[in-house]
Amino acid sequence: MGNRPGKTCNAMSTTDNLRESPRTGDICQVDGAWKETESRAGLGWFYLNMNTQEKLMGTRNLRRGISPLQTELEALIWAMHCMLRHNKLLTRFETDCSDVVKMVSTPEEWPAFAILLDEVDRCKRRFTSFSIAHIPRTKNTKADKLARSARALPTDVYYVNSVSPTWIPELV
Repeated sequence: MGNRPGKTCNAMSTTDNLRESPRTGDICQVDGAWKETESRAGLGWFYLNMNTQEKLMGTRNLRRGISPLQTELEALIWAMHCMLRHNKLLTRFETDCSDVVKMVSTPEEWPAFAILLDEVDRCKRRFTSFSIAHIPRTKNTKADKLARSARALPTDVYYVNSVSPTWIPELV
């Protein structure tokens, strides 16, 4: 996204709603970290209940896929699975990748990602309330830090907890 190395998502589209929605309830920010020169990609998400201040976060890495956009979509799918597992069924997802929002809204226009978008759809139907919105990169720093840290680790990592992993003590 923007000038960030390894990202190719559009910064803003003309269809984005520039008014910020009220931030209440369950919000889960997601991000993917992908670099052509690295063998791993990182996925990160940060959940916050704006009413109770309950927090959860996840960071993991996996073999790098073919594109940054694939990684962004995989981050969303993993976050959706985790929210379902933790019974967070009224979640608003937020991403700094406007293409992911477009993909979820009009999956038929993205045939190369049909398998992943089918999984998004299967997950979506299990939520009581599902929405996804584009947010500026500057508002997605926790998910970004979680994704980048996982990408940089030399071993496999899969971390879901309410406290920051020890290798990112400054996160929360």
